[in-house]
Amino acid sequence: MTDEWYVLIEEDTRTTERADGVELRLHRWALVATHRIGRDQAEASAAAQDAALRYIPRLLARHARPGDVPGRQAFQGQDGTWVVLVRQRGRECHVRVSTARLVHSRTEEEAQAKTLKEKFRSALEGPQPLPQPWAPGR
Repeated sequence: MTDEWYVLIEEDTRTTERADGVELRLHRWALVATHRIGRDQAEASAAAQDAALRYIPRLLARHARPGDVPGRQAFQGQDGTWVVLVRQRGRECHVRVSTARLVHSRTEEEAQAKTLKEKFRSALEGPQPLPQPWAPGR
């Protein structure tokens, strides 16, 4: 386990789809940035506050002109998480800024490619069973 603190920034990403003549506005939270702060939780909290008060979402940054200052309402929850509403030029975005301690990290590992013999064998025997989903107590 590590004692590294991070500031996490999530944005409410929107896409507009049309289906059967109806316009659907689809919202989805996406983790857009992780910033390593260090071992001090208080420093991470201060950095999260700074991000909540200054971060510009990508949608607004794309349409901003030099000198534009967006409107902003920043709310801090009891757990220290910030929810921010940012408005500019008729557009608005929601941002969530939080602090988190990294407790586990593992790099991705890919299995080796099957040999031709293994491919033929799996074609005859059928696919391998899928791994069991996680459940408590396993």
